[in-house]
Amino acid sequence: MQMLPTSLVYFHEVARTGSITDAAEAQHVSASAISRQITQLEHSTGVALFRRHPRGMQLTDAGVLLLAHTRRSEAEAEELLGELREQASGKQRTLEIVSSEGLAAYRVPSAIAAFCREHQDVSIQLTVLPSPEATRRIVDGSADVAMIFALGPQRDVTVEFSCPAPAYAVVADDHPLAAHAKVSLAELCQYPLSLPAKGISQRELFDIAAQMEGLAPRIAMITDHINPAMEFARSGVGATLLSHFARREGLTDGLRFIPVDHPALGERRAQILTMPRRRQSALAAAFIQTMTKVLRQD
Repeated sequence: MQMLPTSLVYFHEVARTGSITDAAEAQHVSASAISRQITQLEHSTGVALFRRHPRGMQLTDAGVLLLAHTRRSEAEAEELLGELREQASGKQRTLEIVSSEGLAAYRVPSAIAAFCREHQDVSIQLTVLPSPEATRRIVDGSADVAMIFALGPQRDVTVEFSCPAPAYAVVADDHPLAAHAKVSLAELCQYPLSLPAKGISQRELFDIAAQMEGLAPRIAMITDHINPAMEFARSGVGATLLSHFARREGLTDGLRFIPVDHPALGERRAQILTMPRRRQSALAAAFIQTMTKVLRQD
């Protein structure tokens, strides 16, 4: 099924063959019909798309740009047709999701559960990865949607949604800091800490902040996983740093999340990423809408 306008179909064929005659043969129409459509297309765009030579047709710079658009539109049309046929067949559809652990601990599964209640024919493959690796999966097209923590602007991806994800000091209910409305970095560093490994955005910000304050914290445990970090804090031995997205009734019982009074620890953001210039499936768009709603919750 051809979904492109006739003028673009003929334009693409002339660009492919380099000849109006050959394009006409391939499309089973007259050469005059091809020529007329190309002329009308150039008139409507206001630019020359081909250089006419005795030996054939050569694309102009504008023609090269239009060809790229045509190829992308053709590929997206094929993807759309496949998606429509797949949906009509009643077969189970799959969505590839990647997420950093800080969001995969609670918010992402919550969004998946809400999404699956509305889309019972969908299977979601969730892979938990460090944020840089999750971003790479979007760049190379092997994942449909990513949920990550990021510092600063993102390159080579489309940011569908972004919101602050400041660090909170997490301590047991009976910890000396538990009664504080907020804590300074110096107060936090008086106690043993569980922190992620170097290279994780939360750790990068903490190291910058500690260096700015001239502090020498005691890092008692290094882990990139949320559950061990929370259990370390729950023991009362020390504290850890987590975003508020990890907070969940039942899961975080016995813990206090306390704002850390330092600007560096408020720089991190939670983001939803997709591949740029890639047609977004209706399935992915619906999931992004659900995920955005979950991230906006307090």
